[in-house]
Amino acid sequence: MSQSRPKSSRESDDPSGRWEWSAEEIRRIGYRVVDLIATHLTSLPDRPVFRPFPAQLASKYLSSTPPELGQDADDILETFAQEIEPYPFGNGHPRFYGWVNSPPVVMGIFGEALAAAMNPSCAGGNHAPVYVEREVINWFRQILGFPPGCMGLLVSGGSMAALTALAAARHHHCGDDIRTRGLQAEAARLTFYRTAEAHSCHQKAIELLGVGSENLRRVAHDSCLRMSPEALDSAIRADRARGSKPIAVIASAGTVNTGAIDPLDKLAEVCARHQLWLHVDAAYGGPAILSETYGKELSAISRADSIALDPHKWFYVPVEAGLVLVRNGATLRAAFSLVPPYLQTDGKTEGVAGLPWFSEYGFQQTRAFRALKIWMALHYHGLSGYRRSIERDIALAERLTRALKTSGRFEVFEPQQLSIVCFRYAPSELAQRGGDLDALNRALLERVQLEGKAFLSSTVIADKFWLRACIVNPRARDQDIDMVPELILETAQSLIP
Repeated sequence: MSQSRPKSSRESDDPSGRWEWSAEEIRRIGYRVVDLIATHLTSLPDRPVFRPFPAQLASKYLSSTPPELGQDADDILETFAQEIEPYPFGNGHPRFYGWVNSPPVVMGIFGEALAAAMNPSCAGGNHAPVYVEREVINWFRQILGFPPGCMGLLVSGGSMAALTALAAARHHHCGDDIRTRGLQAEAARLTFYRTAEAHSCHQKAIELLGVGSENLRRVAHDSCLRMSPEALDSAIRADRARGSKPIAVIASAGTVNTGAIDPLDKLAEVCARHQLWLHVDAAYGGPAILSETYGKELSAISRADSIALDPHKWFYVPVEAGLVLVRNGATLRAAFSLVPPYLQTDGKTEGVAGLPWFSEYGFQQTRAFRALKIWMALHYHGLSGYRRSIERDIALAERLTRALKTSGRFEVFEPQQLSIVCFRYAPSELAQRGGDLDALNRALLERVQLEGKAFLSSTVIADKFWLRACIVNPRARDQDIDMVPELILETAQSLIP
């Protein structure tokens, strides 16, 4: 630990003085914080991707008591440098390909710090952060092809975006009775639709909305794990025949499991025919609409009634940064607003009230200034910069797929989509001997993660265990990707007699 700097007489004589920092003190500690950030970001490539938090430190952190006396800022930063910074999640590393977790762009980090310095509540009002969020929402509206009359919110992530959108869908089909009398007002069962590949947050949302998970219908998918429009149409007709009330379809613009993109155009036609709400989960895959490879296929997102997209995924913005967009802004407001009519703002910007408050469009009243880090990152990189990086991630996934197939020692799940590659070590001689490939691949994954040379996650497809690489990482290079098959083969040799 470093030596504590001598406390000023103000600090010694008046404990409340610790709340007031001079410009000089802010700069001195601030520069040290920036040094820690710079060291962390630039040293990651030379360190293990992942290091488990030591058991001794874990025991200390789980059994400590609140500090009675204040500690010097230098000592606090030293503790961070020694005990916290060396054990990150790993997603800042160029060889981290687990789940859907990107490294943070530097301008986003600065934006997070500046937003914290301002520390506004973005429930509403006539102050700059509200207009920054409005601008960011409008940018994404244009990127995704939504009409000017839509409305959205920056939320914590895809889970809150799903809950917000599906609540709006429920209100749209059930009216104000759903807010006053709840589901008791509905004689019919409300039903929602998705495939087995949909993210689990949608089931959580359906449960929280009081609908119940058994009313979340599982629609069949094809061999590419994409929802079948014909199966959806049949499920809706069957529910209506038994007296249920279909509400919404949850489609995926890139599942987190394999990157599968549901046939959005055809699903939109089914929803239009049956007058159902179409929610598109684009939390991961949505940004690929900027790419040449997937832009046309994802353009059908514009037909949705609501969209979820996470800038903290493929726009590389520090978490938390999620987005929900609803085509009809009035519907979203009607689902959440609790402001009496005589207090609602009418869109005039004069005075304190300003535009209609964000808190009328969602569950949160106090809301963080999430928009600044997105605003700064988009200004710095531009859509052209993001387009190049997203296309690069897609190309790296295709490169990994080619290398795995060329090796002849791997089974690769196809079609490979977006920037996700699912594969398993499956040499023919081991399969012929009846070896337990699932157990072997589980052991491979654990060994690779703990050795820290690269980081993969896993999934289960068709009752088989797969290794999974999701590349949303602008720091990854060809050589980082090329070492993945080599690393698996090397590790397999150490595990198999």
